[in-house]
Amino acid sequence: MAPPDNDVLWARSLHCALGGSDALSGVSLGVRESEILALVGPRGSGKTTLMRCLSGQLLAQQGEVWFNSSPVHTLSPAARERLRRDRFGWIDPEPALVPELTGWENAALPLLLRGASHRAAKTTALEWLERLDIGAGARKRPHALTHSQRQRIAIARALVTTPSVLFADEPTATLHRADGAQVLRTLTAAARSHGITVLLATHDAEVAALADRTVALLDGRRVGTVPPVSGAEGVAACSLSV
Repeated sequence: MAPPDNDVLWARSLHCALGGSDALSGVSLGVRESEILALVGPRGSGKTTLMRCLSGQLLAQQGEVWFNSSPVHTLSPAARERLRRDRFGWIDPEPALVPELTGWENAALPLLLRGASHRAAKTTALEWLERLDIGAGARKRPHALTHSQRQRIAIARALVTTPSVLFADEPTATLHRADGAQVLRTLTAAARSHGITVLLATHDAEVAALADRTVALLDGRRVGTVPPVSGAEGVAACSLSV
């Protein structure tokens, strides 16, 4: 069964086991083009696992994942890697920057790896750093930047290729509330202005309020609502693709 035409991502009946327990239990989901969708739930609810299945990083034991009209679950490992590189962006809770590179070089890295010229990659990276209010850190290395500044560069790195889908896994969980709110406002505004679909995993109701729609997870299942929680989502994993 192919996904609806207006869904850029679509999953049906995903089952993913971890350590003898179900990380995902029959989760189905459709994400519309240019939509900002918040996945909410406490730590261990399956948010990260679901996003990794949707992005092709993980393979569920059962179920289907489609990107546009392409069945991600049947692609070869090399094809899934190309899909992640060319069409998807990813933001982790921690900004994993290359310490030897400057801010703009870190932001430009995905473009350089795709074969863009040095000049074009630098120009685009600097534009995104300015949009995210971190232009002043373009020529500094990560050790000379604050945590918030490093996370802004990581976000610029995820956006620099203008991905079709951006997966943001608790992107501001380790930031102070004021910094996090500003970063998220900038992120969502940039996504909307460029028509980027965003999946935003969060345990914070204020963060989820920035999304167009919310899907709640609890114990690996979709639910109507979840109770308020604190703390960042842990990373779940199953069936790592190689």
